[in-house]
Amino acid sequence: MKIRIVDAFTDRPFAGNPAGVLLLDSGPFPAPDRLQRLAAELNLSETAFAHPLPPGGEADWALRWFTPTTEVDLCGHATLATAHVLRTTGTADGTVRFASRSGVLRTTAQPDGTLTLDFPTAPLTPVAVPPGLVEALGASPLSVHDTGENVGDLLVELADEAAVRALRPDFPALASCSRRGVIATAVAADPAAGYDFVSRGFFPRVGIDEDPVTGSAHTALAPFWSARLGRADLTGLQASARSGLVRTSLRGERTWLTGNAVTVVEGDLLTAL
Repeated sequence: MKIRIVDAFTDRPFAGNPAGVLLLDSGPFPAPDRLQRLAAELNLSETAFAHPLPPGGEADWALRWFTPTTEVDLCGHATLATAHVLRTTGTADGTVRFASRSGVLRTTAQPDGTLTLDFPTAPLTPVAVPPGLVEALGASPLSVHDTGENVGDLLVELADEAAVRALRPDFPALASCSRRGVIATAVAADPAAGYDFVSRGFFPRVGIDEDPVTGSAHTALAPFWSARLGRADLTGLQASARSGLVRTSLRGERTWLTGNAVTVVEGDLLTAL
């Protein structure tokens, strides 16, 4: 069985967010503990497992995502990586429908080589600053929003891009502040630089101190910044050490996320799942 590592939301190797991708045979998924052990072995932000579904249904492939410590409900970069593998191996092209824990997700290959994810828009609810958040994050928010069940993060608006880039969180303390993680964001200091807003994502509660590029977080960042900037189509920069760009397009209850992907490792899994 082939196993691949794909850098997502980037057009060059060793940037963006690396995801493991395994395309399985048809039939049910292996036992969850087996999938979890392999995800822990790879030790990437997420590893995606997909298998084909019978024709004629509402989806073409079943898809699950695991961090090194747990299964998650929604993952953008590993979905992008899976669609990239399907396309580059000639397994599927055009629009692919994935059955997931967050419903049916669609990916579409674009003529320019990018891939677009069609994800549910995260509902945003203003909330009070949780106890301990300021100390754990090391910054005082301008606003805090809950992003709903599917995403499960706190969206934290900071004063400016410099404040986002300067964050050095206390990760053990931050793990108690949200259901999944904390997304820190601010408007771009210079929109001429090629992006409209900046973010960083911290997820110590699911085994990821800082995620390089978080696709699912942009289903919350898109409506947040579209409302403030007055445009449906924006570009976000996730300013991790690896960095990556996510083009967002707000379409009501759906958000389109567009980016590139690059396969950097391909090998054989030598043990059965």
